[in-house]
Amino acid sequence: MDQAEKAEAFRGLHDRKDVFVIPNAWDVPSSRVFEDEGFPAVATSSAGMLASLGYPDGEGIPWGDFVAAIRRISNVLSVPLSADLVGGFGDNPEEVAKSVRAVVEAGAVGINIEDFAHSAKKLLPVETQVARLKALVNLRESMGVRFVINARTDALRYAPGEAGARLDEAVRRAVAYRDIGADCVYPMGLTDAPSISHFVKSVDFATNVMVRKGLPPVPELRKLGVARVSFGPAASYAAMGLLKRASREVLEEGTYDGLTDGAISFDELNSLAIPRSPA
Repeated sequence: MDQAEKAEAFRGLHDRKDVFVIPNAWDVPSSRVFEDEGFPAVATSSAGMLASLGYPDGEGIPWGDFVAAIRRISNVLSVPLSADLVGGFGDNPEEVAKSVRAVVEAGAVGINIEDFAHSAKKLLPVETQVARLKALVNLRESMGVRFVINARTDALRYAPGEAGARLDEAVRRAVAYRDIGADCVYPMGLTDAPSISHFVKSVDFATNVMVRKGLPPVPELRKLGVARVSFGPAASYAAMGLLKRASREVLEEGTYDGLTDGAISFDELNSLAIPRSPA
């Protein structure tokens, strides 16, 4: 598939006919592992990718380094790649659109964008986020790649009020993002079945939930009408947890099972840096 075909294939995964799972990678080898294991698409994890490059989650990384990392991952994948752009790397809709254009030109066919400011830990006004999303919809219409817009809201974490009020605000924002032209909405922090059911029914649109403790298994999410399940940073956490456990085993017990059991080979590791050959 060329990039435009990848974009259409990725868009098709959001048709709500079934739920699909998208893993979030942090570098080239993790991306290839996910593709080789059979996932239909791969996304980046902002937290995982930025930490791997020496930066905390947010927009403190030099922009050129961010785009270069996306390009390296895209270059080795044959499946669609979606890029987590945090808050969009821009102070206004035009700058955000410029950032998204660069990431699409680097090979991504989907983007995640948040509606809160990392530095202040505050939600953006919904009108501000709608203007940013509108700029991305206009950009998509002008490019030859109909990239997928996954509009994230952090209302469940940062909106005022009790849990019910925050859920209502997440629904309100998701409807606004849906109506301006997003392809999927992503209520960060939604994990319990009753709230997921309420959100999906209220928004009546492709909905993304993230893997975390307490999230129902995929078959139940399918019944709840979820369209997309993303790993988020869970795979990064799991990999670092494995390294911590293996390190403790070596230091405390003098054995190496954590490093050898289930490990891939030298040749397999090297192969993950080489683009997959066309079928």
